[in-house]
Amino acid sequence: MSDAPVLWSCDARGVGTVTINRPDRNNAYNGALLQGLHDAMDALGQEAGLRAVVIKGNGRHFQAGADLLWLNETRDGSPKHNFDASNTTTMAVDRLNHLGVVTIALVQGFCVGGGTGLISACDVVVATEDAKFAISEARWGVTAAVIVPHLVDAIGARQVRRYALTCERFDAETAMRLGLVHEVVPNDQLDAKGEEILAALLECAPDAIAKTKALALQYSNGDMTHEELKRLIQEHSDKRQSDEAGEGLKSFAEKRAASWSPNG
Repeated sequence: MSDAPVLWSCDARGVGTVTINRPDRNNAYNGALLQGLHDAMDALGQEAGLRAVVIKGNGRHFQAGADLLWLNETRDGSPKHNFDASNTTTMAVDRLNHLGVVTIALVQGFCVGGGTGLISACDVVVATEDAKFAISEARWGVTAAVIVPHLVDAIGARQVRRYALTCERFDAETAMRLGLVHEVVPNDQLDAKGEEILAALLECAPDAIAKTKALALQYSNGDMTHEELKRLIQEHSDKRQSDEAGEGLKSFAEKRAASWSPNG
């Protein structure tokens, strides 16, 4: 198997598969992985007759948020470098959100931080019984600014106001109750459930699917104008370079409580 951070392929049915491929880092995202997501969407967009895209994670975990090494390297860069990193992150999720075909996320293990944004931008999400979720950015002094609209679409503002503020970890059954996940299956049935969903959607008319999805997006929080996106990107970028983020990311790296914690 290739050691590229993102793999993609398309089968004879028109089903594309995008695999996040950094298992040694729990599929945490960095600049190369984000670019890989863009490259995958570029390539699959050229496939004639594309009907669906399945998003998977290689190894034990679907996606464990941002890579700490990359976060710190980005934070130490110029404001423009930070803005560009936030822009790449934002546009990867936004492009996934607006794909004109059905997107299915198959989640196992950890799905944390940006991973929750990624699945919020998908049409269908299936998780294994052992999957764990967290919207954890605020714990480390950064924000989930660029994925909050997608999270609000998925689970509602009331639930975002709990789980993005407390950064609590929650299990797959809770994720399904909230609406972040549509179905929970035994660990050995994840791919089979994905195939069952694909079989149903491939019976549906492609143009009708595209138009229905576009209508749903038209009335959603995740269908943002260029100016709205730019504002969120700037806020996301600025917070990463704040003193609070510096302390939070340092505490994470040092495996200690941050200064604002009662245990700090």
